[in-house]
Amino acid sequence: MEGMIEVYYTVMCKNDVSIEVTLKEILENEKVLRTIKGEFAKGLRNIVIGSKDEETKVHLKTDKTVHTFTAGKNDFADLLELAEEDARKHKRLKKECEGVELVDIRTVDA
Repeated sequence: MEGMIEVYYTVMCKNDVSIEVTLKEILENEKVLRTIKGEFAKGLRNIVIGSKDEETKVHLKTDKTVHTFTAGKNDFADLLELAEEDARKHKRLKKECEGVELVDIRTVDA
């Protein structure tokens, strides 16, 4: 196989977060309600905060930078190792970060 592929990856760290919370759970938190009322209903009394669809999911996750490098199509089987090498080469693997996650792989038109 001839040609090139573009590989997109992120660095995985121990303190990364990925949590799903319902809107109902958020609106049941007193601190959140107080903050919302203070921001949007300052000085008003007897305010009730709610939603028609309280089962809406809110996803809290760590914002990740997507890094990229180019490899030959012959290296497809080794892309994970190549991504880790690229991360080490550019000093992206820090103290609490130990691996990479492949995000996307695209063929580069020649």
